[in-house]
Amino acid sequence: MIRRDQDLLLSRIEGLSEDEMRAPYDVAAGPLGDFCDSLHDLVAHVLMWDEVTLAVLRDARAGRLHWSLDPLWETAEIGRALNLGGVEAGRLIPSELVLHRFHSVGEALVDEISRYDEETWADPSTGAGFDGGIGALAEYVSTTPDGILFAHAARHLQPVSA
Repeated sequence: MIRRDQDLLLSRIEGLSEDEMRAPYDVAAGPLGDFCDSLHDLVAHVLMWDEVTLAVLRDARAGRLHWSLDPLWETAEIGRALNLGGVEAGRLIPSELVLHRFHSVGEALVDEISRYDEETWADPSTGAGFDGGIGALAEYVSTTPDGILFAHAARHLQPVSA
């Protein structure tokens, strides 16, 4: 499902130039506010959260709970600040490099998830203290605040109402 979501975003931007990536583009904002003004912004935004998801899963595999799961970080205000900061940082980087990083992180995330068979995916001892194991943790961190699972790019690429 993550690979399909990545491919959806990549198919939307395939062959676009830097100027086309940064051109105004209506992106469905979601529950934490408007922050993406272009496809470049959207790639940077999804990339940031894929990096957080990857870090959460790697920390869990090492028996640690990632910082982002601390209740101090799990507020709408902090989520908005992270969204804005990630997009602003992405705007400082050429689209080619943002896409290079997106591909690299995407491969690493899919690789991380594919390390688990069905038994270890559901084993409560694999989630670094998160009830339900690594599978439940992966679902939790890969769900948008409005409840869409493993479809972050798809959530923002929904048609924007007039």
